[in-house]
Amino acid sequence: MTIDSHQHFWHFDPVRDSWITDDMAVIQRDFLPADLEPVLKANGIDGCVAVQASQSEEETLFLVNMAQSYDIVKGVVGWVDLQSEQLKNRLTVLSEHSQIKGYRHVAQAEPDDFLARPAVIEGIRQLAEFGLTYDILIYPSQLKAALQLVRAVPEVNFVIDHLAKPYITKKEINRWSNYMTEIAHHPNVSCKLSGMVTEADWHNWSKQDFFPYLDVVFEQFGPDRLLFGSDWPVCLVAANYTQVKTLIEEYVAPWGDEVRAKVFGANAVSFYRLS
Repeated sequence: MTIDSHQHFWHFDPVRDSWITDDMAVIQRDFLPADLEPVLKANGIDGCVAVQASQSEEETLFLVNMAQSYDIVKGVVGWVDLQSEQLKNRLTVLSEHSQIKGYRHVAQAEPDDFLARPAVIEGIRQLAEFGLTYDILIYPSQLKAALQLVRAVPEVNFVIDHLAKPYITKKEINRWSNYMTEIAHHPNVSCKLSGMVTEADWHNWSKQDFFPYLDVVFEQFGPDRLLFGSDWPVCLVAANYTQVKTLIEEYVAPWGDEVRAKVFGANAVSFYRLS
């Protein structure tokens, strides 16, 4: 199976989705599986993992419904209140939905120390009992806290979304690279090759902008812990789906067909336990 490990669905709500600003007008509308299905087919992708974009269990169940209704949606990364005293109960109830493979919090919108807070660490630790994963969504300034988290919770499998959003427009790489190297030393951490085009100049990027960052994650994580993700429809502010996929395909090509098969499917199937 070829898998897109990271995309989103929503019924656009200008209040809830206020992060979609006017300069992102192209995505100020509904995006549903019926919109994505022909795009995946045209790009030779068999299925996808739908990832939360707002902080509510309501959205988690909305994504579960999408997975139940459309065969292309192979799994869901939902949201749950990781700091709730009722977390174990909520995980028990939500785990009745086999479509849920893991959870995520929009930590990039939190203070830099968020992932290192004891209550958050203890909440994420509870995911292990249910065989669930955790997606790390952060900016480079939050990598220190992410490193503390993965050190503290070796029993949970983590994946870093969007390469931790390096400052590609500024061509800053050293501090980001140092932390990513440290994090990659932990075998329970993978990395998504996703979300890069929106960290570059939306209207004037070239593939060469991204290769230094891809060099780092390929060297540090290796081909068994890297997952292709489109970040559709967010990517549309800077590139279409085919451009995003081609960018990773061209980079992976010299590694051969075996590595391509891992990055474009096998690693996602293994990480999220997709069927």
